[in-house]
Amino acid sequence: MTTTSITTPVPFREVKDVNGRVYRLGETDRHIMGRPRWTMVLFPWMGMLGISSSEYAFTSAEETLHDAHLWNSGHIFWLMGVWIFFQAAVAFPAGQLRESGRLPARSAMMLGALGTVLGYVSLAYAPHVAVAYLGFGMFSGIGAGLVYATCVNMVGKWYPERKGGKTGMVNGGFAYGSVPFVFLFTSYMDLSNYETVLVMVGVTCCAVVAVAGWFFKDPPKNWWPAHVDPLKVSDDPRIVRALAKNPPAIKQYTPREAARTPLLWMMWFCLLCTAGINIFGIAMQVPFGKEMGFAGGIVATAMSLKAIVNGTGRGVIGWISDKYGRRNTLIIVCIVLGAAQFGVFFSGDMGSMPFFLFCSMVSGFGGGAIFPLFAAMTADYFGENNNASNYGLVYSSKLISGLVGSGMGAVAVGAWGYGGAFAFAGCLGLGSAVLALFLKAPGRPQPQVKRRLQPNPQPLGEEMA
Repeated sequence: MTTTSITTPVPFREVKDVNGRVYRLGETDRHIMGRPRWTMVLFPWMGMLGISSSEYAFTSAEETLHDAHLWNSGHIFWLMGVWIFFQAAVAFPAGQLRESGRLPARSAMMLGALGTVLGYVSLAYAPHVAVAYLGFGMFSGIGAGLVYATCVNMVGKWYPERKGGKTGMVNGGFAYGSVPFVFLFTSYMDLSNYETVLVMVGVTCCAVVAVAGWFFKDPPKNWWPAHVDPLKVSDDPRIVRALAKNPPAIKQYTPREAARTPLLWMMWFCLLCTAGINIFGIAMQVPFGKEMGFAGGIVATAMSLKAIVNGTGRGVIGWISDKYGRRNTLIIVCIVLGAAQFGVFFSGDMGSMPFFLFCSMVSGFGGGAIFPLFAAMTADYFGENNNASNYGLVYSSKLISGLVGSGMGAVAVGAWGYGGAFAFAGCLGLGSAVLALFLKAPGRPQPQVKRRLQPNPQPLGEEMA
């Protein structure tokens, strides 16, 4: 791949559609950054790979960290909850800084890489659990949030006409990258080597994020691919289908304008519930499987399959949502996610290993699919220019869902047992499907429902006859 520096400006023009939305036409991806735009799917995907182990593989290291530092299990789950809290908390301010130009994409990625390595070093050498909360929970969480917000929103800017599948693929990296570390932490890491392993993982993940981030570049505001006329019907059936099922926002909403719509807060609450279920499954599946008598290798396999399918679900669901509509897809995903929680518990309670593995994969699929759906829906409903901030508002619900799904999830298991906790999670998923029915784009007139006219049984004049 060759990158060419463009030194001369390229003519462009701005057009408006019937809703007044502005599209910037004329510049190609090679004009802007000297390389094809598919590279802005590849590099964000790599960046997401680099931060995934901190969430999806962390609980697999529970036993070793407990024995090495004498931390109880409660600290392990709360550490994960604090990490998720800061990862979500930074999304909105990072979006504001990115869109104002004060935080370039490359700088955000470098800060994220630094936070990643600091997190693992603190886990390895923390003299007290407070240091782990500061290093892993706060610094690594903030770093991951910067990387996540930058990667997810970057791909939507470069593919505004067909963002679902591309956003899903990039989002999938947030799960794929954890798979080798699940086995590493479960089967290889022990008291004799945990410091070396954790530092090596941190350095590796840091390098991946930094290398990917070096190639990041934003398109201009309102940019639209030169080969797709936004005012005419495209010749590409994929683009026609995607735009018909998920039409562009009627305008570019600012965060203030988006926050004034009930839709944004409905999306916020729906993501709160579904993300909480996903995090609960990540945190509780390993200890639940072990308590049900499954061998450590089986539990690690189940967790790895969950992560693989979680990542696959993110990519596949984006393609499906391009074809059938994001709201319709979200409804099905919520139903699948809720039903899977009942399946995970009953399979473990019955001691059925194949059923447990299957339900774990289904739960992973549903839990992963929600994030690219909400990322793409936010751009569909509120536009791409301020999507980093707008999605940051929606994604901020993970502030609560991380603590509830991990820390409070452990409390719920202690109070109700695994059966009660999984049942509550399942019902929450089914309730989210009902809420998703009411998610509709703001400002866009709804299609009129054609009513079938019934003939008057007593035509005019007959009653007077």
